[in-house]
Amino acid sequence: MYSEHASRFRGAVVWTRGTGPGGPCPVLPDGCMDLLWIDGTLSVAGPDTRAGFAGTDVRDHCAGVRLPPGAAPALLGVPAHELRDQRPALADVWTGRRARPLVRRLRAARDPVAELEAIALDLAAASPLPDPLPAAVARRLAEGHGVAATAEAVGLGARQLHRRSLDAFGYGPKTLARILRLQRALGLVRAGVPFAATAARAGYADQAHLSRDLRALTGLTLTGYAASAGSDTAPRPGPY
Repeated sequence: MYSEHASRFRGAVVWTRGTGPGGPCPVLPDGCMDLLWIDGTLSVAGPDTRAGFAGTDVRDHCAGVRLPPGAAPALLGVPAHELRDQRPALADVWTGRRARPLVRRLRAARDPVAELEAIALDLAAASPLPDPLPAAVARRLAEGHGVAATAEAVGLGARQLHRRSLDAFGYGPKTLARILRLQRALGLVRAGVPFAATAARAGYADQAHLSRDLRALTGLTLTGYAASAGSDTAPRPGPY
């Protein structure tokens, strides 16, 4: 059983999935990065550029903190593009010596999910004040503003915005805008909005444009996604 709730980390989501056997679960790109605690391993999910599949055969704990776009690199001290489409153990991102105390905290915790959230908050508290630029860029793109208008609004040229976006999000602003637009559309589909209205409200030229983008980024069809949206193994943002 999958569940999620808003985190005390602003803009983040804490999610869990119950133990037990299960088939592969589609994981859709969402512009985010996650801290993961799965079967005793603390790892990081880098930003996805394409859909993947996560097994649901979990023996113990399966939880994550899905950090908002652009937030994780400051906590980890690693540019997002270095982790793109990867799921490395935190010990490989940092060093084993630095990561081991956090693993011990989680293994000793009565509530590993709450402890994972506490670790994210502690990492944020120990990090420099966040650069407001990534949040501003992600917010404008999520609202449907174009890349050129976003660059102008934040006071950057196109090349500067692209370079800063690679570090913050793992890919350029055009890719991030495309992923966030798709997430807007999928949220509307889950809410039962008809496909044509979804396409118009999310910023697509028409339903066919939405269908092509969904298939290109995820391999799914609109009807297939809508049919599975209410199930526990439905495609969702973020890795689990």
